[in-house]
Amino acid sequence: MENLQRYLSHSKIDVVFKQSKDDFVVTEEPLYEFSGEGEHLVIKIRKKDLATWDAIEILANFLGCSSREFGYAGLKDKNAMTIQSISIHKKFEEKLDTFSHPNIKILEKTYHNNKIKVGHLKGNHFFVRLKRVTLVDAKKMETILTKIVNFGMPNYFGFQRFGVEGNNYQKGKDIIAGKLVERKRNLKQMYINAYQSYLFNSWLSKRIEISKLIEAFEPKEIYEKINLPLDIVKVMKSQEHPFKVIPGDLFSHYPYGRVFIIEDLEEEAAKFFARDRVPTGLLAGKRVKLAEGIAREIEKDFDEITKEDGSRRFAWVFPENIESNYKEDKNWMELNFYLPKGSYATELIAELIH
Repeated sequence: MENLQRYLSHSKIDVVFKQSKDDFVVTEEPLYEFSGEGEHLVIKIRKKDLATWDAIEILANFLGCSSREFGYAGLKDKNAMTIQSISIHKKFEEKLDTFSHPNIKILEKTYHNNKIKVGHLKGNHFFVRLKRVTLVDAKKMETILTKIVNFGMPNYFGFQRFGVEGNNYQKGKDIIAGKLVERKRNLKQMYINAYQSYLFNSWLSKRIEISKLIEAFEPKEIYEKINLPLDIVKVMKSQEHPFKVIPGDLFSHYPYGRVFIIEDLEEEAAKFFARDRVPTGLLAGKRVKLAEGIAREIEKDFDEITKEDGSRRFAWVFPENIESNYKEDKNWMELNFYLPKGSYATELIAELIH
């Protein structure tokens, strides 16, 4: 997806960012500590130039079992060095001890009472190396990173969600409209999910656009531009966070918790600024809570899926443990940071370099 609104207003920074095993490293943080006992073997693997499914297939072929025997918490990028835990029944342990592959290394093993399931993930630690970074741009990046530390970032779905050609969402839209039939269930679901993601990103971009208008103009001018009630605009303009909260927004406690409708706009905006709770956006579908009032008026333009299950997603996330290290002799900027599950490191980079 192109032309998404960025909430920070700096000009583009021209650097080289290549997703590769040397410049992009992802380390998974499990949702819980493994018990050290039980019938499931948990192996921590380091893989390079392989998607999670590729690595599991290689291991399954080696063991002579179905790939469904394996459990994993999340799918990791192919174009990266990634470290993650996967599980399998411990009856395969002895044979697995003889496993060897140039792109997969088993780092350690333990045991647990149950199979790892999708979503059993707290978040991911990232190492990213940006190249051809001048000293001037490095200083600019430091300033921008301070803003991201203070305010967080939009929780856009990354480009990976939309396929190599970037058009998976269009296939999902055509499936929903009955224009395309996809018989492979997993592909059909992937395309529909891509369309849900596209609608979410479009909604979030619209909300950031509204937020920037509110920051930039006087209340009367805003009222004339986007037809929000004048008293509401004044309250929104006073909010400290650059992403403005609107009456009828659905919030969730952060980093997890129940979804609820906000009542006191000023109070909830202050709690959002304090990172206690976060506005959520719609992943369109059925059996999902909808925003109300003014927030729903905006949301309903991005609500085009009725037969799939929907859900809510954090509109905003707060990266943690951000560290930067500029290597002037090589013109490299190296970044370390942590993101909660479902958030994309490439979107932090997009916000940083525009």
